[in-house]
Parts: sequence; structure tokens; C-alpha cells
Amino acid sequence: MCHHCCDAYRGFSRREVIMGLAASSVAGGLLLRGGQAAAETAASQPAAARGKPQVRAAFLRPREAYWLGWPGTAWDKNVCKGFMDKSKELIGKFAAGLDVDVQWSDEPLYDQAAVERFIVQAKADQPQGLILLPLHFRNWPDVYKIAEAGVPTIIFAPLGVCFTGHIQKVAKQPGVYLASCADFELAPVRFGLKMIRANHDIRRTRIAVLARKESGDQVLEPFGLSVRHVPRNRFPAIFKTIETTPEVRAMAEEYRKLADKVVEPTEEDLINAAKNYFVAKKIMEENDCQGITMDCLGLVTERLVPTPPCMAWSMFLDHGVSATCEADLHAVMSQELCLKLLGKPGFVQDPVPNTVDNTFIGAHCVCGTRIFGYDQPRAKFILRSHAESDIGVSLQVIWPPGTEVTVMELTEPGKMIVGQGKVLRNFDTPPAGGCRTSVELQLDAPSDVRDTKGFHQLFIAGKHMRDFQAYAQMYGISVEHI
Repeated sequence: MCHHCCDAYRGFSRREVIMGLAASSVAGGLLLRGGQAAAETAASQPAAARGKPQVRAAFLRPREAYWLGWPGTAWDKNVCKGFMDKSKELIGKFAAGLDVDVQWSDEPLYDQAAVERFIVQAKADQPQGLILLPLHFRNWPDVYKIAEAGVPTIIFAPLGVCFTGHIQKVAKQPGVYLASCADFELAPVRFGLKMIRANHDIRRTRIAVLARKESGDQVLEPFGLSVRHVPRNRFPAIFKTIETTPEVRAMAEEYRKLADKVVEPTEEDLINAAKNYFVAKKIMEENDCQGITMDCLGLVTERLVPTPPCMAWSMFLDHGVSATCEADLHAVMSQELCLKLLGKPGFVQDPVPNTVDNTFIGAHCVCGTRIFGYDQPRAKFILRSHAESDIGVSLQVIWPPGTEVTVMELTEPGKMIVGQGKVLRNFDTPPAGGCRTSVELQLDAPSDVRDTKGFHQLFIAGKHMRDFQAYAQMYGISVEHI
């Protein structure tokens, strides 16, 4: 998980990169060239601003030296101590990088009394997570007991301490993430901590939702995201107050230079597209929000804005700020989880079945360019007009053919659909209709593309289906295949 600090805006992580920028920083290109800044570690964000998730950790092992039974003679006292010392060191580094507070039990949980004390303390303190490392197959009954304490639990079972029968009772249990593998660098534990960090941050995030009529606040449980409904007419009202400052011109020029080419947009279009960023920034600041979504098509239809916010939304996404289309709360939740768990933006798209080739096409006019991660090169993009209205600026982002893609959507706060595929090609509009970024996938399933579930699903670069399944199991979200 990537984070960047800024004291001026409490509760932000990577968001400070974009939300807290001084005008001189924008002019200097930090906003647009800030991949490195956007990828700084969570440790740089003050704990007072974001809060640290609290996690308790313990080893479980017999007190006496042992040689018969798994792990066996290869796991003598010195080897076991070496593994424990290394594990504490690695998990300490993971925790520091993710800004998580991990506190270890004073000694391994050797017996029933120690296990009971650990459970009592966990129930009393209610930390946001537990880490258990069982080091002998005799410890599994104690693992089961602790996993029933009602605290999200990461269990790491290094190769040699369990058979399939040992883990089956707990491996699919809600509230548990179990990793049984030979990764002695403990990468699965780091991912478990990323899930805890993501859940912590989601529950401290508020999204501004600009729609025609609604107002007020709500929390989307069990997901935990807060939303604040703001009248949509606030956007054009603020737009009228934004001057064509040097910072606005610098932002427009920077995007013109970054683009592979510019097709429809004029200089005035780019200026207006840059102004949209400052409008959205002001709305978020006014409402103590850390992300935004808007039903913009009505404003475009009524000619209340000179350009849809597509380019500004792409800018936000490239720096970890949730910015989604159409005031769709399903898409908002999905994007928040993608940004906070994986550290990259997803592409919210309109799904189109290619019934002849049995492939799946997703198209929309908002797509981030940092689809592979904030510390990775941008995807190639072309500056186009908004496809439906042929005004303003949107990005046609080119997804490299062969890219592995995860498809995910939170269809409601407690339900997720997920699948995987691979990029086949990109479509130009015209000759195709639809939106500017248009990507065709070959899906792994369903066997018939006409049966694909969902709408506004995210396309996410990389194979992350098991990551999302793990998060869903940990936090009470049901999962089905797309």
C-alpha cells in the first residue's frame, strides 16, 4: 500500500499528493509526474492524521524441544528460534511500511493457559487484527479457538506444520486469512496486513456524491465507506469562479505533452478540463471528503459545464483518489477497495458482449493511466473529446494486449463478483461507437459471455482474483464469479 504525507489534510494517504498540492507544486509538475511521490510508504503519513490499525501477534509451539512429528528434526530448537527471529523482523518491516502497530506476545503461546489469556486480551482490546504463526501440528486446536474470538485473523503456516486436514476447519472461515506455503519471506503476512490497512482506511474515507436531488450522509455497511450527498449544481457554480491561472495552464500543458497525441480537444478544452480538477478539489475540501463521484451527463446535456470531468477524474485516479462516474455507489465502493488494497486504479466500464467471438468489451470515458501501479510507467493515452457529447477532454487509454486483467465489482456493500481475463485489443471510436477507452478481454469464465454478471465492473491490471476473495472472506463479503 502506497502513501504520502501532508499535514494540511487530515485522514488522507496518497491523497495528499494531489489534494494538498500548493500551486507551485502543480506548476512544477509534481501532480502529473508524481509517480514516485505517490508511491511513498505509509510510514510517512503521521499516525495522528490517519491512525494506526492495532494488531496482536503470537507464535504457537510446544514448550519442550521436539523431534518426532512435523516439522520434524529439520526444525530443531535453533532453526525454530531463527525462524521466529526472522519472522518478527520481517513483520516489523511490513508493519512500519504500512503504518500498522503490531505488538507481539511476550513469549510463544506454549499451553492452554497462555492461549486463553491471549483470547481474553483480544476480546477486551478488540484490535483490528491478529497474526498467528503455529509452529507444530499440535497447535492447530488452539488456532481454531483463537480464530473464533471475533477478530480478523491472519494465520501463516510455514511448510511443514500442517496437513490439509489441519487447516480445513479454519481456512474458509469468515474473518480468517490463512496462508499455508513455503514463502519464508512471509509475503502473505504482508498482504494480510495490507487488508487490515485497507479496511482501516476505507472506514475513514468519505466520498462526495454529486447527484440531482439527494443530500445527507450515509455509511455503506458492512463495507464501511461513508458517502456525503452534495447537490450536483454545486459543480457548475464553482466552475464559474475558477480563473485561468498559471497553475491551470500548467496542468493543461502538462497533459498535452504527456499524451501520445491530441485529436479533438482545443487549447480551451484543455484549460476547462484542468479547471474541473480545481472544482472537484474545492468540493472535496468543503465537504471533508477524500474522493468524488458525479452524475455529470445531466450537466452536459443542459450545457451547464463546457466539458465533462473525465480528464480531472483520470488525474485523481492516477494519485490514488477515488473519482468515479455517474454517482454509482457500486463503482465507488469497488474503486475504493482497488485503490486501497492494490495501490492502483481500476477502470470502471460499461460492459458489452461480443457474442460472435464470445469476448467481453468494456468502454468508458474515464480511465487512469497508472493502471500498473503508481511507481510504474503510465499506459499510453490519447486526448480525445467526451465520446457521447463530442465536447471537452477525455482520455483514450491503451491497454497493452496480453495484459492479465481482474474483473471485480461490489454489486452491493456485502456482495462481490469477480473474474479474470486477458486483453485482446483496443477499439477506436469511431469506427466503433461507445466510449473512448474501449478494451476487449478474453474471459476465463463464464463459458458464454452473455451470462456475465454485473455493470460498471472494474478492469484491474494483474491477477488479483484471489486477493479480492481473501479480503471478502476476512470482512464478511460474499463472493460469486462474474
